[in-house]
Amino acid sequence: MEINEKTLMRDVFINFLREKMTSDPRVVVIDADLAKCAGTLALEKEFPDRALNVGIAEANMTGIAAGLATYGYIPFITSFAPFASRRIADQAMISVCYAKQNVKIVGTDPGIAAELNGGTHMPFEDVAIYRAIPDILIYEPTDAVEFAAALPQIFDYPKPVYIRMHRKNPPLVHEPGARFDLMKADVLKEGGDITFVATGLMVKTALDAAARLEDEGISAEVICCPVCKPLDTQTLVTSFRKTGCALTLENHNVNGGLGSAVAEAAAENCPVPMYRIGVREKFGEVGKADYLRKVYSLETSDAVAAAKRVLAVKN
Repeated sequence: MEINEKTLMRDVFINFLREKMTSDPRVVVIDADLAKCAGTLALEKEFPDRALNVGIAEANMTGIAAGLATYGYIPFITSFAPFASRRIADQAMISVCYAKQNVKIVGTDPGIAAELNGGTHMPFEDVAIYRAIPDILIYEPTDAVEFAAALPQIFDYPKPVYIRMHRKNPPLVHEPGARFDLMKADVLKEGGDITFVATGLMVKTALDAAARLEDEGISAEVICCPVCKPLDTQTLVTSFRKTGCALTLENHNVNGGLGSAVAEAAAENCPVPMYRIGVREKFGEVGKADYLRKVYSLETSDAVAAAKRVLAVKN
């Protein structure tokens, strides 16, 4: 599949599933009445026996997937991110993870990507929920290029995975054809003064903030960290020892997400001054992305200002 700035992330996902369902009869896709939104509706027509819609019954969807996994199937279940996390937390914990079933859970439009769907559909806590559950990998794609490279690795990963997927197209930060190791954080820009650790749509924000700081003589190292569990602690600690301070950036609550994971890793391995860019004590609300970035202090200017505060503590 050729990928460019206009490529929708859900198209990458559907293209991958179509190829896998064609070649591997174990692959099953299950939706909870949102197949049109996720893009999986086309698969229901192509694979009527293995692309299922269970209706508005997310908990049942998860239980069905776990049951199919016990018989050797590889289920992908999809819904909006709040329904693929908050609403199925118990089933994900017991039926999938505790039972060690190979189910891939896909939550679409996380955080401010929910935009006009509003507060009830704008999850800032989904990563925190899954980070508290043992033995599940959490992945948030950065762009369509990375997602295309990650999906085969996710498919081969023999344990549960939660994918925090944007349906549309965040800006590309990787060159087409770029190689990607699911278990490694990626240093996109080297620097010596401060470490930025970012995930999802905030990776581009981190790169933009680093460019602004560079104009002021401040060198920021930018690490793309799409997998916050299991966390690539080694890459982060190596950077912290070089720069001596850190800033995390995520489209999620600062409590329980990437910022918490990085802070815990730093505290246990290499304590440094740091600040977490993310949502602080707010629920979601209706709005377009640019407006929501202002509401939740997720703009490039917020990252620049926070970096300077951290540097002041370091110095």
